[in-house]
Amino acid sequence: MPSSIENITSVLNAKRFGDRKAQIDWILTDSRSLCFPEETLFFALKTKRSDGHKYLSELYERGVRNFVVSELPENMDAYADTNFLQLANPLKGLQKLAEKHRGQFQIPVIGVTGSNGKTVVKEWLYQLLSPDRAITRSPRSYNSQIGVPLSVWLMNEETELAIFEAGISEMGEMEALQNIIKPSVGILTNIGGAHQENFFSVQEKCMEKLTLFKDCDVIIYDGDNELISNCISKSLFTSREIAWSKKDNERPLFIESVRKAEEHTTIKYRYLGMPNEYTIPFIDDASIENSLHCLAAALYMMVPSEQIAERMAHLEQIAMRLEVKEGKNGCVLINDSYNSDLASLDIALDFMSRRSDDKGKKRTLILSDMLETGQSSKLLYRQVAELVHSRGVDKIIGVGDEIRSASGRFEVEKYFFRTTEELLESNLLAGLRNEIILIKGSRSFHFDEVSERLELKVHETILEINLNALVDNLNFYRSKLKPETKMVCMVKASAYGAGSYEIAKTLQDHRVDYLAVAVADEGSDLRKAGITSSIIIMNPELTAFKTMFDYKLEPEVYSFHLLNELIKAAEKEGVTNLPIHIKLDTGMHRLGFAPSDIPQLVERLKRQTAVIPRSVFSHLVGSDAEQFDTFTRRQIEVFEQASEELQEAFSHKILRHICNTAGIERYPGAQFDMVRLGIGLYGIDPFTNKMLHNVSTLKTTILQIREVPKEETVGYSRKGRLDRDSRIAALPIGYADGLNRHLGNGHAYCLVNGQKAPYVGNICMDVCMIDVTDIDCKEGDKAIIFGDDLPVTALSAILETIPYEILTSVSNRVKRVYYQD
Repeated sequence: MPSSIENITSVLNAKRFGDRKAQIDWILTDSRSLCFPEETLFFALKTKRSDGHKYLSELYERGVRNFVVSELPENMDAYADTNFLQLANPLKGLQKLAEKHRGQFQIPVIGVTGSNGKTVVKEWLYQLLSPDRAITRSPRSYNSQIGVPLSVWLMNEETELAIFEAGISEMGEMEALQNIIKPSVGILTNIGGAHQENFFSVQEKCMEKLTLFKDCDVIIYDGDNELISNCISKSLFTSREIAWSKKDNERPLFIESVRKAEEHTTIKYRYLGMPNEYTIPFIDDASIENSLHCLAAALYMMVPSEQIAERMAHLEQIAMRLEVKEGKNGCVLINDSYNSDLASLDIALDFMSRRSDDKGKKRTLILSDMLETGQSSKLLYRQVAELVHSRGVDKIIGVGDEIRSASGRFEVEKYFFRTTEELLESNLLAGLRNEIILIKGSRSFHFDEVSERLELKVHETILEINLNALVDNLNFYRSKLKPETKMVCMVKASAYGAGSYEIAKTLQDHRVDYLAVAVADEGSDLRKAGITSSIIIMNPELTAFKTMFDYKLEPEVYSFHLLNELIKAAEKEGVTNLPIHIKLDTGMHRLGFAPSDIPQLVERLKRQTAVIPRSVFSHLVGSDAEQFDTFTRRQIEVFEQASEELQEAFSHKILRHICNTAGIERYPGAQFDMVRLGIGLYGIDPFTNKMLHNVSTLKTTILQIREVPKEETVGYSRKGRLDRDSRIAALPIGYADGLNRHLGNGHAYCLVNGQKAPYVGNICMDVCMIDVTDIDCKEGDKAIIFGDDLPVTALSAILETIPYEILTSVSNRVKRVYYQD
């Protein structure tokens, strides 16, 4: 519901500068997501790594005229006809505004928290309850201190029920979210190890999450979970409890039986003594548990049991991801077809707009009718058209009677079809070339067939890259830094095999200070793809100076020969003040200036203007091993002395950095001005060799299963001799894809349907064989080479190597698929 700037000023008790009249519809905290500037109020939030005040001038140029700030800009005269609302803490102001907005609604509000399953439960509740009510829910996983107020702001006069997620990562956070959400129904999905590093114990984390439910009318949870039950007892809630149970038939919701079939599960239950059952089209335990939470909520909301059963049977898989895939004819596909509503469309278009500067690709949207939104068709498609225009979409392909009838609202290249079949039968999809295509549709339109038609199919083997996990790892290491410490992120070797562009784009979006690659060609490729962040070239070649000048790449310099050649080339090209990064050798003895070279280095740098030292750094030899701690401390001392000597010779600030991933964690006193994050970014703790948040999953598909008798052999050179009658499956992955031959002959295994399947015989160039005798599987099933449940560190241990080698060995012919939750 729009609110006047006067009302907002009063709610925030802010000091107002400016008298512009304004009605606020949109709240913005991320400058990259601007959509409707005239109706937007931007909150300039300060975090450990960013400051929204930096983006005031950019947003002003783009049309924003209303800002909440903690500090007024120095050049106030440059902001004509603008409102500045000044607060000590804009984040608290954002939360206070959301609290006030929430207070206008006397409707049921469901609050969902827990370690896993929050988004699935929220989306399934939407599927179960939306046929009867107009629902506002959190977009995707907007469950943080910032995301929750942005979600609550979406409530409007049409909202009859709201469903919000709440996530925390440390003590003390949930109280603010409780004040904003004020749920009347609370659902605790489960308690696990996610974000455990900031809690003393799992019990402490559970009690913190339960803070969300202190004023609820009812709390829903797994009554068989002893930890949760004990914590709820300690909380002394006066709320009604629906603690479903598979063991205690005295519970109001007793689960009598859970029967799994090949592709569905039937659940029999008693609620307040009345027997019923329902079937869901899933068989995994997580989906069964999530459905039980939804069952309890639907029963409490007085949905008839027969309607629950009917809707449970048609629950749709929640992909919870924006998949980025390679398409045919030079296209890039962004597949977001698991649901379709205005909020998720805005997020998906924002995602597309941030990735559409790749080689001038057009932006194309394939969009179906939006079903069950609760809005009038006229209003809905007017808003859709506004989003399409504001996000710079070049072409829209609409499917469905409603969007087709609104075709006149879209002032871009446009094509409309009544059905998906009609679109597929046309020749339109075959003619899409060099475009970024967002596929966004309601499930009933079966847009998976559209994605299938457009996707480039090269290989049955893929490397999945979880961009959210990457960001989680980034933030984990950021949490260990002082606020002023800068960060270099390593994206060399194709981002450790993950694919440099999407990784670099994600890191740029999260405002890392520098990216680092090995050679100039890697840097120029990133520039051509639209990466604007500062890029360090770690191994500059004499033949690549022109490339570095042209693409504003900053070379590492480690010798006088390299320095002299670089200065000569820069002077020839008329380049001045090219930033360079001075490498010192403090003990690795690979590359670098000796500390004793500093006086000569200073003298050479002072005699020219072509280059300027931007940073000085060194490499730690053994920061990941305790036995080298004395040597590491000596390296740090040598570096500190030599770098100070270099700095004293120049008036400008020269950044100093020596810590790698292990150094960040083990030597917090050696952060200096900057650190370099490498393998930890990709989910591996180099000190413990344990996984953080897994980023890369290498998976493939069973091509064929055959029965092979005892005493027969499998594969080249008859290495795989069978000692029993066996079922042998062939996988389309081999050593040319990066599957090391030394894993063959039973030395390692992959996972098929969660079970270990040993490699049989020699691994071939393009194919390998596995033993699935004891595994219930069929042709077409997935096999995990490494991933969440089979960490890459397990393979590196078998091969007596390091995880870096495994990750960087995945060949370029393996298709990369990127997603974010």
